[in-house]
Amino acid sequence: MVVIGQIAGALGGGALANAIGRKRSMVLIVVGYAVFALLGAVSVSMPTLLAARLLLGLTIGVSVVVVPVYVAESAPAAVRGALLTAYQVATVSGIILGYLAGYLLAGTHSWRLMLGLATIPATLLLPLLLRMPDTARWYLLKGRDADARRALLRVEPEENVEEELAEIGRALSEGSAHSRGGMSEMLRRPYLRATVFVITLGFLIQITGINAIVYYSPRLFEDMGFTGNFALLALPALVQLAGLAAVCAALVLVDRLGRRPILLSGIAIMIAADLTLIAVFARGLGTMVGFAGVLLFIVGFSFGFGSLVWVYAGESFPARLRSMGSSTMLTSDLVANAIVAAVFLTMLHSLGGAGAFAVFGFFAVVAFGVVYRYAPETKGRQLEEIRHFWENGGRWPETAIQTR
Repeated sequence: MVVIGQIAGALGGGALANAIGRKRSMVLIVVGYAVFALLGAVSVSMPTLLAARLLLGLTIGVSVVVVPVYVAESAPAAVRGALLTAYQVATVSGIILGYLAGYLLAGTHSWRLMLGLATIPATLLLPLLLRMPDTARWYLLKGRDADARRALLRVEPEENVEEELAEIGRALSEGSAHSRGGMSEMLRRPYLRATVFVITLGFLIQITGINAIVYYSPRLFEDMGFTGNFALLALPALVQLAGLAAVCAALVLVDRLGRRPILLSGIAIMIAADLTLIAVFARGLGTMVGFAGVLLFIVGFSFGFGSLVWVYAGESFPARLRSMGSSTMLTSDLVANAIVAAVFLTMLHSLGGAGAFAVFGFFAVVAFGVVYRYAPETKGRQLEEIRHFWENGGRWPETAIQTR
């Protein structure tokens, strides 16, 4: 139910962010997290619990669209990649806390408390969000120039503000002759190439199998021979700690090395992990080698796809299309997520662990090829400059100067 809700939320998240703003959308998100987590915890019937989980998924779907857009539009170019990667640091940290909370409460079977605890961080975040401004790009999109100037002054040196406002305004005015951020513009040249790229990338991020491990790692560890609550709930948390270290490494390197080297390196590590897990299940290499394979997969995903998904979701389109583009990418991501969630256990039963990870390995090889051929390097470039890559047929114009 959460996965279904996520797809619906991602589909509508872009339109919501354009209509009421990035900040107001995030305020609604944290209210939704608190209310629907609490509703799940106090459910007195299965239909009520299913409805609460569906609405929580809807909220998650909106959040994965709106938050990267807000961060991308609020951050200076020099640290934008790191701040977008920090979103994944927070995500992995939350997964670890969720696993540990589940492990600590498993002995008492306190499923209501497991669900209800999610209300606490959402409630703590609300007063902080209320103090934040919206983004300069959204203010200009709505003709609120003075608010846009104030928002930029919070993150940029005063001498750069007028130049950046003028550049954002030019990008918006160039697009106004076509449309104001409609899906039809995304399906026409020059942004059709960008749309196809983000849809393909979003799908490949999930179809390569990360959530087969996140959702079903207890089952995988059980099939490898691990037993008990520690093995089934604490081991996944330890795996995610390694993922957190990988995301932190990406955070440090993304604005130094660039997006492409990190993404390609992460996918290569995932391919190596798939080969390891194929050998584990085909030849019975033992629990520790299996654990190492899962650990390697999480490290590779977290370093590459897990860190860079938010960067490309926030950077790939100009302001008028950014929230819709992010929505499109992350909807594709969540559709693939739903496919993996629905079929992985069947794959595991019918193909075995070796066959399942052979399928994921095939998609990882495809992903490596797609990223190598089509992914733009956006390190150090202003958001408004990135549109020139797509307008020039998927190549950087020789006149485009990279900001250092």
